[in-house]
Amino acid sequence: MCLMSVLIQNGRIVTAAEDYIADLYIENGKISAIGANLEYKADKVIDASGKLVFPGGIDPHVHLDMPFMGTYSSDDYETGTRAALFGGTTTVIDFILQTQGDSLRNALTTWQEKSKGKAIGDYSYHMAVTDFNDDVAKEVVEFIEEEGITSFKTFMAYKGALMIDDGQMVQLMKVVKKHGGLVTVHATNGDMIDSLIAKHLSEGKTAPLYHYLSQPEVTESEASARFTDMLHYTGCTGYIVHMTCEGALNAVQRAGLRNQKIFVETCPQYLLVDASVYEDDFEGAKWVMSPPIREKKDQKALWAGLQQGLVNVIGTDHCPFIWEQKKMGKDDFSKIPNGHPAIEHRMELIFSEGVKKGKISLSKFVEVTATNPAKIFGMYPQKGTLAVGTDADVIIFDPEKEHVISKDTHHMNVDYSSYEGWKVTGKTETVLLRGQIAIENEECYLKPGSGQFVKRGKTSYVI
Repeated sequence: MCLMSVLIQNGRIVTAAEDYIADLYIENGKISAIGANLEYKADKVIDASGKLVFPGGIDPHVHLDMPFMGTYSSDDYETGTRAALFGGTTTVIDFILQTQGDSLRNALTTWQEKSKGKAIGDYSYHMAVTDFNDDVAKEVVEFIEEEGITSFKTFMAYKGALMIDDGQMVQLMKVVKKHGGLVTVHATNGDMIDSLIAKHLSEGKTAPLYHYLSQPEVTESEASARFTDMLHYTGCTGYIVHMTCEGALNAVQRAGLRNQKIFVETCPQYLLVDASVYEDDFEGAKWVMSPPIREKKDQKALWAGLQQGLVNVIGTDHCPFIWEQKKMGKDDFSKIPNGHPAIEHRMELIFSEGVKKGKISLSKFVEVTATNPAKIFGMYPQKGTLAVGTDADVIIFDPEKEHVISKDTHHMNVDYSSYEGWKVTGKTETVLLRGQIAIENEECYLKPGSGQFVKRGKTSYVI
């Protein structure tokens, strides 16, 4: 394919380490030159005066076309990656779910069928291991060494569907450690949660509020601490997804006292809203996800964790369901499909609520939305930064443009917005994916199949 050359002039280029005004020249899908007053002739010239120029965002936690609780998440690879591009995210990492009793290879084939020819933005996979045994151990090695899938998700909850026990977890860690991969975890105590769900339902407590009350902070802090201990015992590198609370963060901080580094991800919803969202009867179903939304003190702890480097990444856990799907749990909170739509709004929400309000710096913003995910998950420096030779995944961002989030204007395949009416300052204006104009003038110019699978290496994050 013949790629046009692009010259972006006069933009404020921001990476995780640098912040300066310069021009950026792109050819053959790569960044070819960065400097002041570049004199290249280009097929397309973009004046970025007064605008911020970021590396394309990387969302390492999405669930596209995912089977869950008898239904499927409503965004597939086409609608989900398109919405991501509109928000400034050029690469996503989705979760393949192994069916218990079946192979990792069969699960991979299923997800390749979901993504190939549909993805508009770039993508990669995590492999969720739900049934670990000797045969699966061999597949884990093959995935790391041959498929470029180097991260393996585990669940400490959802017994009978996704959960593996601690013995299996340790054995998986030993294999992954030996071959240079990474184990990620949904860290909540499933047994405690299941018992609380049963208790509340037996008492006739069926509203979304009891989803929250069935997963108190201790269920997450205990599991996070247990995970750090297993990592310490095996020497494996680990990553906790969607951390929500002060107690879990404290567990990671304690692990640091023995010179242990655990990567931590949080999500915009845990930084921006609190558990009062569950008080509005069934409207709270919009916020039913696991772990649930927490308290204001947890928001404060997570923002501090970002500043201190304890929290490394902001993903979304994007797992949307239309309102009719959510209503499956109208009379039983445990039947509400878990998840909410977020893939499109991550960059703009965190810029508006984080950078604009002085909670994080511009460089920290780039670090946690692009650079750290690229480094941790083996895509750096191909992705996650702006430098000569990297993929030309580039965001031109207007830091002053105000807009309102609404279901009427978002591009996700879902008929409500959890952030309906939220006023945001800062908007993704133009997006390039490997040098191609993806988003411009509120339109997507790439077709399904434009997205490429990113084969990943080992983590390059210095521990």
